[in-house]
Amino acid sequence: MTQELLDDIVRQRIRGLRLARGWTLDALASRCFLSASTLSRIETGHRRIALDQLVPIAQALGTTLDQLVEPEGDEDVVIRPEPESMTGSTVWLLSRERDRRGVTIAKLRITPEREWREGQVHPGYEWFTVLSGVVRLTLGERTILVREGQAAEFSTMTPHVIQAHEGPVEILTIFDHDGERAHLPGHRHEK
Repeated sequence: MTQELLDDIVRQRIRGLRLARGWTLDALASRCFLSASTLSRIETGHRRIALDQLVPIAQALGTTLDQLVEPEGDEDVVIRPEPESMTGSTVWLLSRERDRRGVTIAKLRITPEREWREGQVHPGYEWFTVLSGVVRLTLGERTILVREGQAAEFSTMTPHVIQAHEGPVEILTIFDHDGERAHLPGHRHEK
C-alpha cells in the first residue's frame, strides 16, 4: 500500500468518525486543539498529515493512533475456518485468535455421540442460536429444548450442558474468554 493511499484512508477515517459523532469541524477542533481550517485541509487532502496532529485527533475521536493508521487488507476480512473434530462434535472458529472484542465466535456441530459431561460453571455469559436441529440445554436442574431459529443466553455461573436432542444440531455461539477455555478443544485455550 502506498503512503498516498494510506493517507487517504486515514483522512476518510477522521472524517467518518467525526461525522458519526455528529461533530462539526469546530467541535473536533476544540477537542484536539487544532484549528477548524487545519482539520478541513487534513480531511480534504490539502495538507499533509503530521504525527503530532494525529495523536490528539485520535484521542479526541475516542480511538487509538494504531486504529487510525492501520492499513486495510483482504487478509483482515475473510476468515477461513478449519474444522476441529472430537467424538460427537466439530468446531469451526469464526473469529480471529486475538479478537479485539475479547470474544470467540464459533459454529458447532454436535451429534448425540458427544460425551455427556457434568454441568460446567465459569464466570460470564454464553449465547448461542440454533442453525439446525434441536439443542437440549441443561441449566442446573432445568432442561430446555432450544429449536432451530431460537437463541439462548444465560449466566455461566449456573451448571450447564449443551447437547444434541434426537439428532445432529448446528449452533452459532459467542464465548467470552472463560467460556472459550471451558467449551472449546485445543491448545489455543491454554494460558
